Amino acid sequence: MTFPDLPDSQRAWAYRPASPLSGQPGGPLAGLTFSVKDLYGVAGWPLTASTRAPVPDPGESVLVRRLIELGASAVGKTHLHEIALGITGMNGFGGTTHPFDPEWVPGGSSSGAAVSVALGQVDFALGTDTGGSIRVPAAWCGVAGYKPTKDHPAWSTEGVLPLSWTCDHAGPLARDVRTLVRVHEALTGREVVRQEWVGLRVGLWLPDGWVDDTVLGAVQGFAAQLEGLGARLEDADFPEVLDAYSPIVLSEAAQVHAQALEQDDPGFTPFTLGLLRQGRKLTQAEVGAAHQRRAAYRAKLDALLTRHDVLLAPAVPTPPPLIGQEDVDLREGRTPLRRAVLRLTAPFSLLGAPTVALPSSSPFVGVQLVGRHGEDDRLLGLALSLEGQTARHDEGA
Repeated sequence: MTFPDLPDSQRAWAYRPASPLSGQPGGPLAGLTFSVKDLYGVAGWPLTASTRAPVPDPGESVLVRRLIELGASAVGKTHLHEIALGITGMNGFGGTTHPFDPEWVPGGSSSGAAVSVALGQVDFALGTDTGGSIRVPAAWCGVAGYKPTKDHPAWSTEGVLPLSWTCDHAGPLARDVRTLVRVHEALTGREVVRQEWVGLRVGLWLPDGWVDDTVLGAVQGFAAQLEGLGARLEDADFPEVLDAYSPIVLSEAAQVHAQALEQDDPGFTPFTLGLLRQGRKLTQAEVGAAHQRRAAYRAKLDALLTRHDVLLAPAVPTPPPLIGQEDVDLREGRTPLRRAVLRLTAPFSLLGAPTVALPSSSPFVGVQLVGRHGEDDRLLGLALSLEGQTARHDEGA
């Protein structure tokens, strides 16, 4: 196979070498191929972060090197929402489109990663997740994604261009949970054991007004399937965290890109440049207050996950919106798309809890399972036990 000849009408690929970086033979991931989000430093490969502005060099990714040592072969780099600061997939190179409908957004910021696995071009993809950037494109593209516990030793962010060091996570996307688990097991050296749902206390976090009717029905249907497996469903409540999330992320992103922001026109798209300049204007007191709110939200989440073994929540508020669409119609009314998405996903990246995004029975509508900090293996075991039992949509299989 000549890798540069892979079809790319979706503009998912940022860089494809003439041949892959071949994995070491005989490793536990031998035979698997993966794509690399273009925030990861890979020796000999360019890094643009899908922007035409200059970006810092993060050095070589520890995680990419480790996966190659374990036998997986890196095929190339995928596009993302510009510098990872967004949830649609737009960037300075035209933006990535949905794998199955060119009028839809694929989700972001790991847009090309999701497209590459949805189309079967690779076995798994490396993404990053700062506010939903693995889970949102996984949900809208009909694949699975895993955001580990913050600073998980197996999922290093060393050698990854940051957006927000407080919230950044490295993690994989794949067409099935089995592949996510295989990669995680190889990195940790531990077996992930399937977990039973019988007697499990599942907190259902489903703010009624925050989703549309399609998502409401999909999540309720998923909850009913968990009950059928013996879980005990209970309503869970958690506040919107964007008053903490946004100041932290924007201020840290502005610091990462401070050198480019010294230029009058550094090359960012207008939306990205506006957000970065907004972050640069935040005061130390404003950012400090956001961190205090974050600590309070962390205590709330810890308490919630004491009462519940796992949380079930929507991963997106609606099915994939149209390219250029700025608002969505939810049960509460017309809502800005960015806020509608981030308030569902940002809590678990802001607070570092392990989260798995899974397809539901409704096309391109995913759900999230959220576990306790450090209980990644248990969470993946629960997700693994669902595969083949809960209904899913598998477009283009």
